[in-house]
Amino acid sequence: MNITDISPWNLAAGYILFTIPLSIILWLHVPMFTQTIVSILRMTVQLLFVGFYLQVIFRLNNPWLNSAWLLVMIGVADISIIRGCGLKMMKFVLPLFVALIVGTSLPLLSFIGPVLKLPNLLEAQYVIPIGGMILGNCLRADIIGINNFYVSIRKAEKSYLNSLAQGARLREALRPFTGDAFQAALMPTVATMATIGLVALPGMMTGVILGGANPVTAIKYQIAIMIAIFSGTSITVFMAILLTVKNNFNAYGLLDHGIFKK
Repeated sequence: MNITDISPWNLAAGYILFTIPLSIILWLHVPMFTQTIVSILRMTVQLLFVGFYLQVIFRLNNPWLNSAWLLVMIGVADISIIRGCGLKMMKFVLPLFVALIVGTSLPLLSFIGPVLKLPNLLEAQYVIPIGGMILGNCLRADIIGINNFYVSIRKAEKSYLNSLAQGARLREALRPFTGDAFQAALMPTVATMATIGLVALPGMMTGVILGGANPVTAIKYQIAIMIAIFSGTSITVFMAILLTVKNNFNAYGLLDHGIFKK
């Protein structure tokens, strides 16, 4: 079974549905009408560009080109996380980039190698969409985890300094904040895994079914991708916190408040 294509005119007709949320925004005088319009336009242009670009990448299927595209995706995610947390760029960009590379590549290679057993670990048809799914979830988890970690320390700085004054090492004083941030970052994924298939059909499963695959095959893919996503988010959040601590605390364990934009 071949997937049904959507003509440009039919896709344009689908945009009519946007009039409902836009009308509600106007009626409630919510100051986000222009922002929403810009987001819709950006979504359209970006996805069209990526669609045409991926056609070229899939046709060439060059391992170096595929790897380069993944690095570009990771770089964009890196910058988006720092901006989403309201932190200054310089002290976070490199540690986060390393954390994202490790947290994305390990589960991705595990999915493509031991699970799918593909001869080419950098097959464009698999590595780019699956890597994008893992990376997208890492992005959301990192924003929650890193923001929770540093904001919590700033708010509870007296308690944190008291732990240091009582003889706790930096790692020991930071452990409660690390645990809370890690939990907050992973809870959305845990909640999704607990209700998946009952509340909604996830993207991977829906895509495989629309592609004509057997639903049982689609379920196997979805289970594998959820394992990869949960592992990737766990690795990325944990590494992001550990790698950024060195740059943002001085020799006495004091937090550098200059990392915050506000």
